[in-house]
Amino acid sequence: MNGNWLRVSPDELERARTDLDWAHGIATAAQDDNSERWTATDKAWNGLDFLLDRLGFDVPLVLGAESFVELPDVEPDSEEMFDFLENLEDDWGYGPPSYLTPGQVAAAAAQLAGLTEDDLIRGVDPQELNRAEVYPGGWERPGELERVAHYLPDVRSFFGAAAKDGDAVICWLD
Repeated sequence: MNGNWLRVSPDELERARTDLDWAHGIATAAQDDNSERWTATDKAWNGLDFLLDRLGFDVPLVLGAESFVELPDVEPDSEEMFDFLENLEDDWGYGPPSYLTPGQVAAAAAQLAGLTEDDLIRGVDPQELNRAEVYPGGWERPGELERVAHYLPDVRSFFGAAAKDGDAVICWLD
């Protein structure tokens, strides 16, 4: 399971809201071309999300803040939710993508700008992540927190460039 982001213009975001198949096509092309519009955090996505949340990060930049699909009002891990997600026609991977608006991207970039790799993991007990069942697990192994932290410079650069260009960001797991 890998975390992914795709930068899109506001016009592209509007089109994606009504045509996720089209958006999936540009996401796939960006991945295939290793475009600067796309980046990923591989298996570190959940660790990064946990660590940013732990720091009080305002924007849920890993999983997105806005949904393309209206989810049913049921428990996230319920059978009803699994049935709903299974019936979605979607090639995105683990559920439908979500997104961050240009304003949310700018807010995320501003918060990331002053954050260092050391800030991200300072004082973190790996058992916190294990207790929270943060994917992929095994946080007590030497170097696991640092593996997540090493993504921060690229994340900071990606969101900084997206904010500078006024882009939105589509977020998904595959």
